[in-house]
Amino acid sequence: MLLVQQELLAALALALDGLSPGSSSKAAFESPKVAAHGDLAVTAAMQLAKPLKLNPRQVAESLRAALLATAAFQQWVDAVEIAGPGFLNLRLKPAAKQQIVREVLAAGASFGSQAANGQRVLVEFVSANPTGPLHVGHGRQAALGDAICNLFETQGWSVHREFYYNDAGVQIGTLASSTQSRAKGLKPGDAAWPEAAYNGDYIQDIAQDFLAGKSVASDDRSFTASGQVDDLDGMREFAVAYLRREQDLDLRAFDVRFDQYYLESSLYTSGRVEQAVQTLQAAGKTYEQDGALWLKSTDYGDDKDRVMRKSDGSFTYFVPDVAYHLTKWERGFNKVINIQGTDHHGTIARVRAGLQAASEHLKLGIPQGYPDYVLHTMVRVMRGGEEVKISKRAGSYVTLRDLIEWTSKDAVRFFLLSRKPDTEYVFDIDLALAQNNDNPVYYVQYAHARICSVLQREGLLVDGKASSGELQSVDLSALDTAPAQTLMLQLARYPAMLTSAAQDFAPHDVTFYLRELAAAYHSYYDAERILVDDVAVKRARLALVAATAQVLHNGLAVLGVSAPLSM
Repeated sequence: MLLVQQELLAALALALDGLSPGSSSKAAFESPKVAAHGDLAVTAAMQLAKPLKLNPRQVAESLRAALLATAAFQQWVDAVEIAGPGFLNLRLKPAAKQQIVREVLAAGASFGSQAANGQRVLVEFVSANPTGPLHVGHGRQAALGDAICNLFETQGWSVHREFYYNDAGVQIGTLASSTQSRAKGLKPGDAAWPEAAYNGDYIQDIAQDFLAGKSVASDDRSFTASGQVDDLDGMREFAVAYLRREQDLDLRAFDVRFDQYYLESSLYTSGRVEQAVQTLQAAGKTYEQDGALWLKSTDYGDDKDRVMRKSDGSFTYFVPDVAYHLTKWERGFNKVINIQGTDHHGTIARVRAGLQAASEHLKLGIPQGYPDYVLHTMVRVMRGGEEVKISKRAGSYVTLRDLIEWTSKDAVRFFLLSRKPDTEYVFDIDLALAQNNDNPVYYVQYAHARICSVLQREGLLVDGKASSGELQSVDLSALDTAPAQTLMLQLARYPAMLTSAAQDFAPHDVTFYLRELAAAYHSYYDAERILVDDVAVKRARLALVAATAQVLHNGLAVLGVSAPLSM
């Protein structure tokens, strides 16, 4: 059907050009808001009415006549109807809709994906401070970042996944002092316990392993403890390595990987932070006031100027961010997406201001909206009708590992992706465990498993995947019923949905689509038996459901969710 639409679109472009030379760019199809109105809609007649100085319906009449005279419309379209002020509604022939089945089966796992486009994108996500376990907010960010990376890969982009972590600053000192206090036998609530200390049980675990002289290794570092309670520097290094390892384990359990871990400390040791500050000073975009160095961020649309270097000589947190994003540009990433919590909203204007000032001075050509941001809200967790607020492991919040252990990796990913990032999400543990149609991930996975059981019965599962080879050439003419055509139209929506979701940084669109596709399949299954006595009808229906299983599998893979063969 995608090829059919391309042929129809080409015919529409020629017809429009015939009515008004140069108007072929207006050739586009939309989905009618009401399914009963048809399969495709054209609004170009209303767009051409004013320049042609004609009534829109007159233009629609002329366009309809021109379209019906083309070979493509004669082959694939049953009817072209004029509605309202000048809409054209197209009703496709069953054969046109049936083509999508062949296209899905031929493309397999690559259906919906575009060819490599030679463009690169860096997606920074999670970027948790190495001061404690990953919380459910980090989980939402991990699911979002990974799914957005997958979406861009389907559109032909080369994707670089990056984790930036703050291994410098006050919070790391607090981590070290908290660990040392535990190593000395103190605990939360004791009179000598530091007020700003981290209280979770994980601090006790770090202290015990440090005193035992253990070694820890993460993806990017390793360290062996001295076992000496007064070795604060060693304790700091050990605690960071220990928590990096814990975060690695959490992310591995969540099936999230990174191409690079970028250290905040490297921006200081390499002199990049100081270099960025000097660049902004040389650009004339800073000034001294009250013993502090300020950035003229109001020159770039910020609501007020921002302090870069405080009176005590330390830099505010957005300064290393500017230096870090300059490195992203220097590494050739002209497209950068940052996945962060909504608490970072205030940093966007000042980081972009710093980048624009540096770009102007160095003539880098960084666009004004660089980088892109996707901000997400935190997650509330409900269990048994009550909010769960505290994890013993963390001491003050529910961890990602808790959520995975209570439910599953698949449920956590699907649930955390099922709403727009900037809307609050309530994760219902009981719903995530339910094996019924109210549970969205179960509903979608069950549709895939239900199809696989049918295919397996017919010997059409090979190595756990649908064997589409012998189904690609079957006669599909039996797929002319309303339920079958509804399902095929849903399959045809998949590629455009992926493209739109990538453009909008909207993996929740994929979850919505998969639920709609699963619903269309369940309705089809309930309406028409698949394994009927008529061999031709049975094989046509097997081809349709095999294509449906493939698209369900592909969509779930974008979300990082498995497509089970049985449930």
